Amino acid sequence: MSPAEQEDFLGNLEDRIQKAVQVVARLRQEKEAAVKEAAEARAEAERLAEELQVLQAERQQVRGRIEKLLATIDQLSAV
Repeated sequence: MSPAEQEDFLGNLEDRIQKAVQVVARLRQEKEAAVKEAAEARAEAERLAEELQVLQAERQQVRGRIEKLLATIDQLSAV
């Protein structure tokens, strides 16, 4: 290999290494963003699950109160 060919080879190798470093850096940033987004999504899912439990408990409470009212109305109708 002539010195000019060696220099071109090394230049190409340097370019490829620089591109690889840039890709790795970009992928690391994307991974960090994805991890953060996943953590936020998990926190939101947990919050929504808790809210759902509260709403279901409230629904049961309202259902019980309505059933009592209906039973009272039935008693008035029977009299």
